[in-house]
Amino acid sequence: MSQLEKIYGVHAVQALLKHHPKRVKQIWLSEGRSEPRLQTLLALAAENRVQVGQAERREMDAWVEGVHQGVVAEVSPSQVWGELMLEELLERTETPPLILVLDGVTDPHNLGACLRTADAAGATAVLVPKDKSATLTPVVRKVACGAAEVIPLVAVTNLARTLEKLQQRGLWVVGTAGEAEQEIYQQDLTGPLVMIMGAEGKGMRRLTREHCDFLVKLPMGGSVSSLNVSVATGVCLFEAVRQRQAKR
Repeated sequence: MSQLEKIYGVHAVQALLKHHPKRVKQIWLSEGRSEPRLQTLLALAAENRVQVGQAERREMDAWVEGVHQGVVAEVSPSQVWGELMLEELLERTETPPLILVLDGVTDPHNLGACLRTADAAGATAVLVPKDKSATLTPVVRKVACGAAEVIPLVAVTNLARTLEKLQQRGLWVVGTAGEAEQEIYQQDLTGPLVMIMGAEGKGMRRLTREHCDFLVKLPMGGSVSSLNVSVATGVCLFEAVRQRQAKR
């Protein structure tokens, strides 16, 4: 059991059963929990012959840090993809790729929210540097509401070198920066695209910024100087979605 991870929350566990059922070894429900919203989860568990047991809620509270909704699964370790997976993804992509890069985002809640948004926007993958970045954890999976089991999260050793390779493949690199002269709504986002979001406060690292083809900003009309990175990610990705749909 020590090598297994605990994933919690109805959506996260259900998504894992749907997309990667072989990773799920055991599911625990809090005693007395049997409402209708669990029927899909239980049906998937039965279909994949995953054992479902019951446990006391206070015992489950000690297993995980967070709101588990009375559902905890013991699963094989998380999968974070390497750079070779990125090459394979780009080869398979039939439409212009849309890659989200999170440069120095360390908060697991922000990573989870960004994964959820990237999946909703139809992004090809999410890239993060291996160092100084959040990675897949039970908290990330819970916040992502199942998206962490669907959209590839790729950790790269050298982000600047990876950006260079993507540019050589014909992708345009667009970075977000508060001091940029051009607003995102003025930038063409319809082609093969890498969208870079920096950490809150610090923004993109210098070397990352130097590898951008374009810098864009969000127009800020109020008293705050910036948005939460997951909110800004949603605005930027769905502007790309809007432009691409309009072009079609």
